[in-house]
Amino acid sequence: MSDNLRGAALMALAMAAFSLEDMFIKLLADGLPVGQILVLLGIGGAAIFGAIARHKGQAVLTPLLLTPAILTRNVFEMIGTIGFVLGFVLASLATASAILQSAPLLVTLGAVLFLGEKVGWRRWSAIAVGFAGVLLIVRPGMAGFEPATMLAVLGVFGLAGRDLATRVIPPSVSSYQLSCWAFAMIIPAGLFLMLVMGEGMVLPGRAEVFGLIGALGIGVLGYYTLVAAMRLGELSFVTPFRYTRMIFALVIAVLVFDERPDALTLTGAAIIIAAGLYTLWRETRATA
Repeated sequence: MSDNLRGAALMALAMAAFSLEDMFIKLLADGLPVGQILVLLGIGGAAIFGAIARHKGQAVLTPLLLTPAILTRNVFEMIGTIGFVLGFVLASLATASAILQSAPLLVTLGAVLFLGEKVGWRRWSAIAVGFAGVLLIVRPGMAGFEPATMLAVLGVFGLAGRDLATRVIPPSVSSYQLSCWAFAMIIPAGLFLMLVMGEGMVLPGRAEVFGLIGALGIGVLGYYTLVAAMRLGELSFVTPFRYTRMIFALVIAVLVFDERPDALTLTGAAIIIAAGLYTLWRETRATA
């Protein structure tokens, strides 16, 4: 198997892992406060990636944490986590995951506005079409509008901002350090949620403990395989496999949560994915 195929397989595995992590969190939210779930996952993930970084001789507490790019990334990580998690907990997993697919389009738009990248009319058109797909899913002002979906939109903006900030982080910062700090940012995000929602800590039962272990283990696996995929294969070949997350999320939403996404949601998701794939193809053509 070529490096590209290995990278694609790892990317698909990462997307499956993230979808399963979302499933665990949504199930856990029936018995535990969402903020508490995030705090516990943040502590566990930060500890695991911090230990890996230290094993590799990389500092976890370093002055690099105070650089503008990393501070910006961490703030957007908090915004993205709060928005997306609340989006799929309070609304449907399928809907939130469909909206999430627009993140690459937002990254392209942000790269033009803040990083000075050049985009032709074709990619501008693809971005506009992709956002039209988001409107089909959210349906503001229509009978099928679900206010909680706006939290998923907020999450997408946060995750896109995180990815943009990542582009300008010095290469000397390792993926393990970034992953450790990303999980660490989930801790204050969870505490903030608990404060705003007026929730206290709840002692997890046996089922919740196993659910937390499952969410943490599968989440760490997702991060690890994502990093491996991006390093192993060519970005132009591997990146499109990010969209497999939509497939995994739909399967989980239907089989586990008995969700039935309507035609507009599925159409919007298809439009977003098609626009994202076209934008990626144009980017590879432009850099070839």
